[in-house]
Amino acid sequence: MTRAFLFANPAAHSRSPAMHNAAFAVAGLDALYQARQVSAEQLPDAISGLREADVLGANLSLPHKEAVLGLLDELTPAARAIGAVNTVINRRGWLIGDNTDAPGFLEALKMAGDDGRGAAVVLGAGGAARAAVYALRSQGRQVHVVNRTHEKAVILTHDLGGVAARPDQLDWSRVSLTVNASSAGLDAPGESPLTPLPALGMGALIYDMVYKPAETRLMREARAAGYRAENGLSMLAHQARLAFLAWTGADVPIEVFLTALSSETTLSSQPTLSPETSVSGTQGTTRGASEPAPKPLLPEHGP
Repeated sequence: MTRAFLFANPAAHSRSPAMHNAAFAVAGLDALYQARQVSAEQLPDAISGLREADVLGANLSLPHKEAVLGLLDELTPAARAIGAVNTVINRRGWLIGDNTDAPGFLEALKMAGDDGRGAAVVLGAGGAARAAVYALRSQGRQVHVVNRTHEKAVILTHDLGGVAARPDQLDWSRVSLTVNASSAGLDAPGESPLTPLPALGMGALIYDMVYKPAETRLMREARAAGYRAENGLSMLAHQARLAFLAWTGADVPIEVFLTALSSETTLSSQPTLSPETSVSGTQGTTRGASEPAPKPLLPEHGP
């Protein structure tokens, strides 16, 4: 049996094991994904253990996404630019750090109906915000970064592009996408990163990376004002799928990950995975591993 992990602190409430183990089952891989609580002091040894032959790799969540950078053999361009790793891939003892948050975020936006055009505002200046800005800039979009501590927004935009702005400096009517990449609203139904909600462009989308609660105050107010609003569960699923693909070569449908998340959320029924579910690109005898779940974006965030 091969293995994959989530290294986080804390790790007990991660939803990643449900997603990855469901994907292993659908792909027919003899593998197990486990979430492990790893402290900062334990991280170097935990990463070293990923070089073992029966390990596919690991997901990393807070607080390890940045601390791991110096412990790996190679970084992808995305991981290097963003300055954070959420996925470690073991290639015969050579450890590669990648960031699937950024492409997973774009896939989630596409699922939400975003056309990849128009001005965007990113709320926050931490790791999740860096992934969002990197992704949006790759689309050629105009990106404004708003953060409570303005100086951090300035640093982010200096590194990745975009413009650091204050809320009262923006023409919100020209904004087609607003992304909450801060922790505002996480487990706090009455909290919002944007009050009062400004008048946005017609058909604007608000994407809140927070998914606990499932509907945040920001989302409620956006929907009440007639705007579209989505939480971060879709991003969680897409970044997990991309990590799984990197580890195994198995292209498991996103519905498998979403179904596993849904069952974890409702706790009312067990997901039924059809044996007919198609999987393409599976590496013949490659055996999967149990993967570590990314923290909620705020990110687990994280799976």
